[in-house]
Amino acid sequence: MPVHAPPTGSAAFRGAPSPSRRRGLAATLAATLAATLLAFVPSGPAHADPIEGGGDLGPNVIVFDPSTPNIQGRLDEVFKQQESAQFGSGRYQFLFKPGTYNGLNAQLGFYTSVSGLGLSPDDVSINGDVTVDAGWFNGNATQNFWRSAENLSLNPVNGTNRWAVSQAAPFRRMHVKGGLNLAPDGYGWASGGYIADSKIDGSVGPYSQQQWYTRDSQVGGWQNAVWNMTFSGVEGAPAQSFPDPPYTTLETTPISREKPFLHLDGDAYKVFVPEKRTNARGVTWDSGAPAGSSIDLDQFYVVKPGATAQTINAALDQGLNLLFTPGVYHVDETIEVNRADTVVLGLGLATIIPDNGVTAMRVADVDGVKLAGFLIDAGPVNSETLLEVGPEGSSADHSANPTTVQDVFIRIGGAGPGKATTSMVVNSDDTIIDHTWVWRADHGDGVGWETNRADFGVRVNGDDVLATGLFVEHFNKYDVEWYGERGRTIFFQNEKAYDAPNQAAIQNGDTKGYAAYRVDDSVEQHEGWGMGSYCYYNVDPTIRQHNGFQAPVKPGVKFHHLLVVSLGGQGQYERVINDTGEPTSGTSTIPSVVVQFP
Repeated sequence: MPVHAPPTGSAAFRGAPSPSRRRGLAATLAATLAATLLAFVPSGPAHADPIEGGGDLGPNVIVFDPSTPNIQGRLDEVFKQQESAQFGSGRYQFLFKPGTYNGLNAQLGFYTSVSGLGLSPDDVSINGDVTVDAGWFNGNATQNFWRSAENLSLNPVNGTNRWAVSQAAPFRRMHVKGGLNLAPDGYGWASGGYIADSKIDGSVGPYSQQQWYTRDSQVGGWQNAVWNMTFSGVEGAPAQSFPDPPYTTLETTPISREKPFLHLDGDAYKVFVPEKRTNARGVTWDSGAPAGSSIDLDQFYVVKPGATAQTINAALDQGLNLLFTPGVYHVDETIEVNRADTVVLGLGLATIIPDNGVTAMRVADVDGVKLAGFLIDAGPVNSETLLEVGPEGSSADHSANPTTVQDVFIRIGGAGPGKATTSMVVNSDDTIIDHTWVWRADHGDGVGWETNRADFGVRVNGDDVLATGLFVEHFNKYDVEWYGERGRTIFFQNEKAYDAPNQAAIQNGDTKGYAAYRVDDSVEQHEGWGMGSYCYYNVDPTIRQHNGFQAPVKPGVKFHHLLVVSLGGQGQYERVINDTGEPTSGTSTIPSVVVQFP
């Protein structure tokens, strides 16, 4: 706001006051000026010095090159610590510089990520394996969460790499020069999973995997299916045949943009941001350098444990992107991402915990924000939301440059009491949700029907939102609610809340239970493929859930390949979608399916 000085011509001094009076007027003017300027200074801590970008990646990012001694010993040391640390605070990122590595077996425990630093997976060649198994849990892989492998090529020792995971364990941008086994040793239960932008030269054997989603990849074969195997843009995928066998196959993915990743350019770290693709099929990297651009690390605030929300926001205001190094971050105010094309990238499942009931992160209604690779863990004070993409009423067209949410996971409870009314709200049009697991914990610490209360998982208000790999589980009411037009979901996996104490606790007016996936009656166009909901009401197995899916019956609202499953007869579904589909029954864990709706 401009402040005008008094005129200096002779007329200004007619009848001029005495010197002491002039000093009093000057003091008054100075005070007025200071007050005026202060009114325009933002509240909160001031950052007098600019925040520097770049720097080292901290102690929990472990970087190898082919000459590094005792790589296997370091891998084993972290695995021993993290193998069963499901709700621990350890976070680790292994980075392999380009080159060839021999005789390694990188076993990955919780909150451990392994990545190559080339522009192509083939720049880092491991003659060995990147392994996930379930020995820590007696051969049951249904709790192998929160780990990842990215941007490597593998020559498995016995010809097949084992990746026995469940939710929140992405396998991205990988080249397996052999087969891939998605089941644990002994073929115990598994409940995954997600592959993208990867090439598996041999066959993929899901074996005991209940469901899986593979996007924009190439496979040499696919051996079997249990309940729901979904493919989009996958060369070599099995032909569509749902429900017997239950393959859902789309030739292409309508819109996709691969996750940003860290790489080396000489000795300098950069973050590569791939370009958006439409009607994609196959990997991005098989014909040379991928399409996209790199951002120098000095354009990132490298966030390390102990950083405050105030400093993080000051860095964003300064125009920096964010690179969260492995660790746990408490924030007492919302991280505000307001600049178009901002990248927020986490390493080693970096975890953000909102204190005092704030929203952990909020994105403005701007183009091209990339959120990737981090976990938001609800705090003990209820947050109305944990992640907001766009403010309420967002309406800008982002079709040319959408915001992407990739490998962003949300957890309520498990590591301790946590509460949130709605975990993720998407208000911006054209947003792509590419692999998320939004989970109200069913085990761990701080778990109970009211202890980790969380009524809603994901709410979509924006138009033209696409979800590819949507995992949402155990919410007290609706797991997913969709209000935006022309929404699309390719692959949905859900379990209803195990811990409902009785039928009355989930009663929804005259309806028994809240659908896992509800499209609002106002919506005219919506489409979904390969979608499943399961119930396991182990507190009261007599509970009846009316349906897994609810949607208006309109020509523009279409679903393909739906299923509901009662796990061992612990509760039952009466219908699949609306009042359509056979009820589940007994303890045989056989899905009830609807091939097309309406």
